[in-house]
Amino acid sequence: MEDKLQSQKGRLVEKLGVHFENKDGLAPVAARILSYVILTGKKGVTFEDLVLNLCASKSTISTHLNHLQDLKKIQYFTKTGDRKKYFIINHDTMVQGINEMLNEWQEQKELHIEIKDYKIRVNELLEEEEKFNLNFHTIYTDYLDEAIQSITVLRDKIEETYKEKPF
Repeated sequence: MEDKLQSQKGRLVEKLGVHFENKDGLAPVAARILSYVILTGKKGVTFEDLVLNLCASKSTISTHLNHLQDLKKIQYFTKTGDRKKYFIINHDTMVQGINEMLNEWQEQKELHIEIKDYKIRVNELLEEEEKFNLNFHTIYTDYLDEAIQSITVLRDKIEETYKEKPF
């Protein structure tokens, strides 16, 4: 059973790593480190675990660990009497990503409102057959409103859950 889980973890590290490369622009090793940390959970992962399991050099792992810490995607804790650092996901990482998404959607919404307002003014000067169709902007801004509302609820639930019991 444990071998199957390790195999599945390896596949997920790779799959999630590719996702982080594409979504966040992380270097391949940094993306794999982040994935491995996420899939290891609260017990944390040591530097030695990462070197062994990701088959990368110590200097490469060290460089990318520092980068991920600078990005505030991971953090570490220590245990009394143990000199090792245990790396875990920074709970704020997910909330930061959601906030970035919300800001982007809000900017898109404001841009579409501005474009629609412009087209309304232009339409006043045009013949009926030349007028802009404004339905897309209305539908899209309504969609963005709903998405912003929904994701805001998700973010708030994540923050509340973390307060009760950290990841």
